[in-house]
Amino acid sequence: MNNQNNKQAHGIKEEIDFHEAAIVNEKGDEIAITEEMVRSAIQKLDEDTDPKSEG
Repeated sequence: MNNQNNKQAHGIKEEIDFHEAAIVNEKGDEIAITEEMVRSAIQKLDEDTDPKSEG
């Protein structure tokens, strides 16, 4: 039985549809990648590639 079926069988409601992701640092620690981290990275890329932001 997969995790989703197991939760349904036990009446556990999953509140967040989050497909977990993490990075591993140089010490081997896992660091969760959050939505805020992704949004921040995208914003930074947008700023770096927007020719109007230079000047």
